[in-house]
Amino acid sequence: MIPKGKESGRKSLSPWMTCETCQSILTLKDLEVHNTNCPPNLVTWNHNFIYGGILYSTVETYNLSEQPKNIHVRALDDMVFISQSALQLCEIAIGDCVLVIAGESKVVKTAWPTKDKSLTSVSLTKHAIELNNLRGYVKIEKLNSSVDIAKEFVICSVGKHILPEATMELNIILKNHNEQKVFTIGNKFSVPFYGKKLIYKIVKVISDDCENVKLSEQFKQLSITDETRNTKLYKALYNTKWTILNEEQEKKKDENKKSKFKIQDIGGYDNVIEDIKDVLNIGLGLYQSIGNFYISKGILLYGTSGVGKSAIANALISQYDINSTTIYSSDIYSKSSGETEKKLQDIFTEAKDKAPSIILIEEIDSLCPKRSTSTTDHERRILSQLTALFDGIQNANDNVVILATTSKLDLIDNSLRRPGRIDKEFEIHVPTTNMRAEIFKKMLSKIPNTLSLEDIQNIAFVTHGFVGADLYGLCSQAVLNAVKCQQKTNTDLSLKVTISNFEHALTVTKPSAMKEVLIEVPNIQWSDIGGQKDLKLKLKQAVEWPLRHPEVFLRMGITPPKGVLMFGPPGCSKTMIAKALATESKVNFLNIKGPELFSKWVGESEKAVREVFRKARQVSPSIVFIDEIDALGSERGSSSSAGSNVQERVLAQLLTELDGVTALGSVTLVAATNRPDKIDKALLRPGRLDRIIYVALPDYEARQEIFDIKLRNMPIAEDVHIQDLVDLTEGYSGAEIQAICHEAAIKALEEDLNASIITKEHFKAALAIITPRTPASLINLYNEYMNKIH
Repeated sequence: MIPKGKESGRKSLSPWMTCETCQSILTLKDLEVHNTNCPPNLVTWNHNFIYGGILYSTVETYNLSEQPKNIHVRALDDMVFISQSALQLCEIAIGDCVLVIAGESKVVKTAWPTKDKSLTSVSLTKHAIELNNLRGYVKIEKLNSSVDIAKEFVICSVGKHILPEATMELNIILKNHNEQKVFTIGNKFSVPFYGKKLIYKIVKVISDDCENVKLSEQFKQLSITDETRNTKLYKALYNTKWTILNEEQEKKKDENKKSKFKIQDIGGYDNVIEDIKDVLNIGLGLYQSIGNFYISKGILLYGTSGVGKSAIANALISQYDINSTTIYSSDIYSKSSGETEKKLQDIFTEAKDKAPSIILIEEIDSLCPKRSTSTTDHERRILSQLTALFDGIQNANDNVVILATTSKLDLIDNSLRRPGRIDKEFEIHVPTTNMRAEIFKKMLSKIPNTLSLEDIQNIAFVTHGFVGADLYGLCSQAVLNAVKCQQKTNTDLSLKVTISNFEHALTVTKPSAMKEVLIEVPNIQWSDIGGQKDLKLKLKQAVEWPLRHPEVFLRMGITPPKGVLMFGPPGCSKTMIAKALATESKVNFLNIKGPELFSKWVGESEKAVREVFRKARQVSPSIVFIDEIDALGSERGSSSSAGSNVQERVLAQLLTELDGVTALGSVTLVAATNRPDKIDKALLRPGRLDRIIYVALPDYEARQEIFDIKLRNMPIAEDVHIQDLVDLTEGYSGAEIQAICHEAAIKALEEDLNASIITKEHFKAALAIITPRTPASLINLYNEYMNKIH
């Protein structure tokens, strides 16, 4: 190598030399070392030099005694001190921003000349060196890459001086201290705050300009030097927002979320989860697609509230262990115009930058409801922004997938549900008996218990309509009951949940979907109702048999009856029989009275009918009991009043629900009426109300059973003979027989409040007061009706 002076003539005495072989610029004192290491190593070098306009040097600590004039001491931490001649050779002007690279650390400093005798030295303050670990080898280059304007810096506290929360005063200090400064993600900086130095680290930056995929792919192919030159830089302005996070809390929160949601803890939905994973694998680039054909990037999970949509989504995110963001409408809504759209844009941009990513949108229907006349301008703008962002994800080769959940599918705007946006929709339906057993097993694996497999199957069988959240609530109630029992007995044995704890929990836990319409069904057994054996059998055939013996119906190639109509005189236990049916069959019971469904608002009555059956399907198997159905389903054209139109529309809706396009499923309609002749014939045809049962006045045997049941718990004298009472109550209804017993007890108390026995005389007095009230004309009407339908 033949070194030559940087300049000719008298200036050939310049201490800088240029190597003709490698074009490095170095000082004379480093010439000998360079001769043995030409060209120099650009990663670990033996001497300082300038190459390609970049100064390769080592870091030295700046001597504060040589502080420049008119420069505040606080500003020294933001400066890098280099010799005047080195600045000129690197084409760096005084006050220019330069990129300081030391290993993995990259920071932006302000270049300033130093009078140090060493021409190639690079000096930083001790605090600046320690803050961003700028030790050893260092490269200084002029900042030529573009700098984006930061809209928001997300920072976290570092070090021992950590404030519990961001104050208004601290926010102003951050704005003033960092205005016009340039940062990159991972940089640390300090701010003075009441005599302390608070240290923060930049963990996230939100800006308007972001890299696109093609550019990022090109960066991967560039050399190390090119990568450092293209480090993403952001400038802080005064209006830049500063958000402070607690790094430890965020890390702990993320770990807790991952530990809380595990795919192996979700039972019953294995097939659905596998289907979702297939779509995720392709959307995230884990499976190779065909050419430039972009497939689904949008997935929607829908189902009733509490069924496990969010649990499945979060478990999948936890399993993939990639960058993810969760959007809640309450978190991004802003009263400022355009602010919500900007937040959405920032979330999608960050997801692209950190791809592969999953964006989880919880309850997407509340974020962008279906467009209508009542939709606000704000909601329309959000919907427009979201559709544009969906299109941007779909049309680019981004490994980003949108996972959305909703419990109200019909409220989502159709523009989002078209192919190219949300392509795949998966229903997370209410679990079946076998699915409930699987879910139950997963939950019990975390609870010490003594339950057998048979116990689990029995609980799964009786929890009709329970979703995952309801089963979790059931387990919570059982654990609470077990703790209470242990506290009462004061035992030191290890706590275990038993089947008795779950039996108690079942009495207080009801399916959440039924809370709006659930009634407290009295504990009435079949044994509490006298007689009516034929009626009991037909109700069992319609409700209990399909549940307990479904294979019988499959073998015979038939479907269970859809509906049962009970008609007869008032007081013949029609309503009581329906309640006993709900108790004995252990299915969900919805009690609807005909007049309750009518509303003065147009369309509301039909909607009420529709909602009842929708809820019944949701928690099936279930019984819908409509008392006084003649008020709801009276014959069309039988009245000329203004209300008849509403009645006809309600009847049409009821007929549609019973055998329309939407399958009724495991829902049985049980209806009761005193006037079957007023019910529309279309409602009574097979396939709707299949079974029509006459609940007649109790016969001799039925009256004897009723008296046996009623007098079982009453103190009666030896002279009271049930057979005599049965003979005397010919033509009485069940309610009237009960009234006789009640009146006899009252007569005994009238004579003596301390009476402890009811005598024959008391029953004679009661029979004189309580007389049969069912007219013969009504009995004749029922007989004529029976002859007509048979």
